[in-house]
Amino acid sequence: YSGTTCPFSQRCRIVLYEKGMDFQIIDVDMYNKPEDIAVMNPYNRLPVLVERDLILYESNIINEYIDERFPHPQLMPADPVMRARTRLFLFNFERELFIHVQQLERRDHHKDASKQMESARQQIRDRLTQLTPIFMKNKYMLGDDFSMLDVAIAPLLWRLDHYGIEMPKTAAPLLRYSERIFSRPAYIEALTPSEKVMRR
Repeated sequence: YSGTTCPFSQRCRIVLYEKGMDFQIIDVDMYNKPEDIAVMNPYNRLPVLVERDLILYESNIINEYIDERFPHPQLMPADPVMRARTRLFLFNFERELFIHVQQLERRDHHKDASKQMESARQQIRDRLTQLTPIFMKNKYMLGDDFSMLDVAIAPLLWRLDHYGIEMPKTAAPLLRYSERIFSRPAYIEALTPSEKVMRR
């Protein structure tokens, strides 16, 4: 179950297409969810993965399960130390980037919202700018290989225009890295029509 404009659902779609396996995507309108979503996920959020009697939610948990179940191509590092570091990075992304993405995705804006939205944009801009030096020498987040870290951050990079986030000129290596992800066949296949129009 995937939200057609949901950045967290997009992560799972990317992994499914990278693995090239059989699956069915059920598109869900984010603002008019069927009742069974709340039955499957007590937080009433997307995405939700259903495989026989297994029900999973939270994109990073779903993606790690898919990666372990269908190991080729492997998206989490094989080495336990690197895998632990990757998980820590994923946790940091949620705490330092995607918490602000959730703010920008909210529809119930109140009078202080524009200040909060601008603050969220600024936080994302600053955090992404801090990541930029990695891409002066690396093709992807962990080096030459596309990994779960690239999957996790890609939906945000795709939505920078959509969220009104202008990156500084110093972020050029990050933007070139974004284009490398966006040109991957699995990335292109995983885009919904609603996501395609988010970028100029």
